[in-house]
Amino acid sequence: MKSARVMVLGAGAWGTALANVAADGRTRVPLYGRDPAQVEALARDRENRRRLPNAPLAPPVAPTGDLGELREIDIALGTAPAQAMRDLVRHARPYLRSGAVFVICAKGIERETHKFLSEVVAEEAPQVEVAALSGPGFALDVCRGLPTAVTIAHAEPERARALAQELSTKSFRLYHSTDLRGVEIGGAAKNVLAIASGMAAGRELGASAAAALVARGFAELSRLGAALGARPETLMGLSGLGDLVLTCSSSQSRNFALGQALGRGEPVAQAGRGKLAEGAFTAAALVDIAREHGVEMPIAEAVNAILAGRIGVDDAIAALMTRPLRAEGA
Repeated sequence: MKSARVMVLGAGAWGTALANVAADGRTRVPLYGRDPAQVEALARDRENRRRLPNAPLAPPVAPTGDLGELREIDIALGTAPAQAMRDLVRHARPYLRSGAVFVICAKGIERETHKFLSEVVAEEAPQVEVAALSGPGFALDVCRGLPTAVTIAHAEPERARALAQELSTKSFRLYHSTDLRGVEIGGAAKNVLAIASGMAAGRELGASAAAALVARGFAELSRLGAALGARPETLMGLSGLGDLVLTCSSSQSRNFALGQALGRGEPVAQAGRGKLAEGAFTAAALVDIAREHGVEMPIAEAVNAILAGRIGVDDAIAALMTRPLRAEGA
């Protein structure tokens, strides 16, 4: 049995999957949902039929609408979308005990403030320790117990190692890091870049273009990471390149699927089909941060311009292909 008491905050697809992970070696894992009807349905059906159908909840997972259970928790996994993370932490703050670890399991940048989610959590709940979990993993794969490897970051190396041990299972492997900002940059930037890859797929531009977008997208991610103090090995790892490759190659990714619909000519307002794509909310903030630090991110800028309705997909492709020629690695 594992010693740390874990609670998952957010009963979407990713929260449901991580609750099943946390249930390994534990007798009870509370899974918090704000909507009473959703909590009732989860408890009755023992599966998240709306977000993750045909993936039963593990027996220890206990759906709940009571944030008060956080008082007894050592590790809280925050799975709310990036733009809702502040609100979630603000509601959870009165119940989070001093020294508990709040693990950010969303990928993005707060749109209004341009702050990374670790900064948001530190502002709203200064009594907790902050960590981030990120990497190439789809919720359904994780929930089915398919092999998955991701990164967990905490500023203190021993705490990072302990978190990896507490949350790893036979099929869900965590590599630990102290580069919290590097892990956050990878998760936020790859969502925006995945929209570009989806557009290329929707326009049927071919495998060569797809590979070029991943390579040049990673160059953009790396430049931003270097400007913000991220370690190169973090960006080359699971939470950077690994997550980028996965998200840029599968329609299971909501960001890729959004881009794919845009590439097929669907208007921005309809392309998401009601599903949340974090990159659509992060794009503007990511581009602004890059400009503030003098970092060129032409692919991300093109995505942001398309989402804002300032340019069409074909015009964006033409602009990228006619940029001044430069040396590889620049």
